[in-house]
Amino acid sequence: MKKYSGGMRRRIDIAASLVVTPELIFLDEPTTGLDPRSRNQVWEIVRGMVAEGATVVLTTQYLDEADQLADRIAVIDHGKVIAEGSSGELKASVGAGSLHVRLRAPEQRAEAERVLAGVLEVAAEPSADPAALSARISDPERVARSLAELSRSGIDVTEFALGQPSLDEVFLTLTGHAAEETPEEDAA
Repeated sequence: MKKYSGGMRRRIDIAASLVVTPELIFLDEPTTGLDPRSRNQVWEIVRGMVAEGATVVLTTQYLDEADQLADRIAVIDHGKVIAEGSSGELKASVGAGSLHVRLRAPEQRAEAERVLAGVLEVAAEPSADPAALSARISDPERVARSLAELSRSGIDVTEFALGQPSLDEVFLTLTGHAAEETPEEDAA
């Protein structure tokens, strides 16, 4: 096993745990470090276990993973449960939808943030994609105005979507900070 990839070793660990289908299984960040294909395979294994009647308790910092797999989610901040519910309930709890925008030119993102903040009256948050950002919306009528203002400002939008906030956005709203902040960063 020493020569197997991390993804293969992770799958073998899970398979060994499932030789007999357990009624209850705890998975602590089972997809950490996996490539997308291996992550999807682990997700299918977890879904299969649930379909066979097992209860799975999953810890993860990948909130898209929780969104994909969990019936109930507990948001934990500094060791305390601060919110609990289904993905939909948690998203609804922040009280707003989201506008997601992708720009043709990533170098225009700072200007797009400024334009969106001015029209929507909320901060636009950059995403990991250097050409994308999102903003919480409470007034859908402002969305059309914000897109028109981006166009008037010479900022080309290649795609946009309206929807519920992501669980990442929910986490940020509930905690006021990113998941990966350490106590030292909190004190700063």
